[in-house]
Amino acid sequence: MKNKLSVALLAGIALSATSCASILTGTKDRITFNSTPEGAKVFHKGIEKCTTPCTAEIPRSLSKQMVTFEKEGFNNKEIKLTKTFNPVSLVNILLGGAIGVGIDAATGSLTKYSPKEYNVELEQKN
Repeated sequence: MKNKLSVALLAGIALSATSCASILTGTKDRITFNSTPEGAKVFHKGIEKCTTPCTAEIPRSLSKQMVTFEKEGFNNKEIKLTKTFNPVSLVNILLGGAIGVGIDAATGSLTKYSPKEYNVELEQKN
């Protein structure tokens, strides 16, 4: 009886301390970037991620996330990445895992990027 109680207690602690969304869906999303014309460099937080057409992993965050497209002879274009609620994080809420929800919030896993593809038209400089 004592062993069963110990196992149940450990299982309860493990469930409340997990961060389901972070574990199950990760902390980054793969996003595809396209530009007209092609060959624009894509920057996130000042770091070059790829050159269009391309796909890059962007870390999730609860804060506003912007990407900038740069190509010589064209005006830079900055776009806001949009996010939606990550339903996997409901598992933490339903199981009462306050620590897990906190971890999901800190890693940005409460949300996910949507859409997963952005098409940008760059304007030529005058």
